[in-house]
Amino acid sequence: MRPIALILGATGRFSRNMIEQLEAAGWETRKFDRKTQNMLEAAKGVDVIVNGANPQYPQWKRDVPPFTHQVIEAAKQSGATVIIPGNNYCFGPNMKSTIGPQTPQKATNELGLIRIELERLYKTSGVQTILLRAGDFIDTSASGNWFDLIMATKLEKGKLIYPGKTDAPHAWAYLPDMARAAVQLLEMRDQLNTYEDISFPGYTWTGDELGKALSAVTGQTIAIKSFNWWMIRLSQPFWSLAKHLLEMRYLWDVPHWMDTKRFDELLPDFQATPEQEALKHAISHLPAFPLNKPIPLNQHKRAA
Repeated sequence: MRPIALILGATGRFSRNMIEQLEAAGWETRKFDRKTQNMLEAAKGVDVIVNGANPQYPQWKRDVPPFTHQVIEAAKQSGATVIIPGNNYCFGPNMKSTIGPQTPQKATNELGLIRIELERLYKTSGVQTILLRAGDFIDTSASGNWFDLIMATKLEKGKLIYPGKTDAPHAWAYLPDMARAAVQLLEMRDQLNTYEDISFPGYTWTGDELGKALSAVTGQTIAIKSFNWWMIRLSQPFWSLAKHLLEMRYLWDVPHWMDTKRFDELLPDFQATPEQEALKHAISHLPAFPLNKPIPLNQHKRAA
């Protein structure tokens, strides 16, 4: 029989990619509808729960803790393994540059504290949990992440809108690769610890390196333009999302990258998508850069 995965947040970017990769690997996927289904009932008989549900930032404080408890209880009753996408919110502006399981979680802002508690709940639950931690996402279509919603909006005019220091290394993850790695980890779950905190390698780019890589992909010189944070500050009185964007601004200025030791131990043969191919897909929603446009020959080396 095919293994079965219950997908939470099925329309979200992580879960959408997980559905594609799970089904390509021969899994059965079942989409959970929180409006019409009971999670305890929906989880019966499943092998894995993919928790890709992610409410808007202003709803995190209200929604994330109770939903986490529901997922844990459903996993306990069904015996399912839970996999969740992790982020770098837990570490705070004084974080160490290398992000891994041993990195101190010292965030004091609201979103960071919520993520710290979420991870604590899974870690102490007794439920087998795989937390696959990654940097900012790039996707195969416009899915509302920083890259497509803000940064790439002026690429057709030769500009990359960058929200931080352009010389600070920043962690990125190509979602199809991340989901493919997640499926491989799920298929070896019997060999894993009850709680696994695994950093996904992805890519590490400074803003300048990302601009050069996009120049190679688009065949034109991409200039870096600073993001106007003052607009976010001014919008705080009437836009509840603004304060949360501002509290996470430091991630664009503090140098960081992923510690891949545990990932490399578990998946030593994992082959990442070449950075130019990933970026080509990430900008393919823009009319000027369709997928059938050839990549120029001046290949840009992957950042270290």
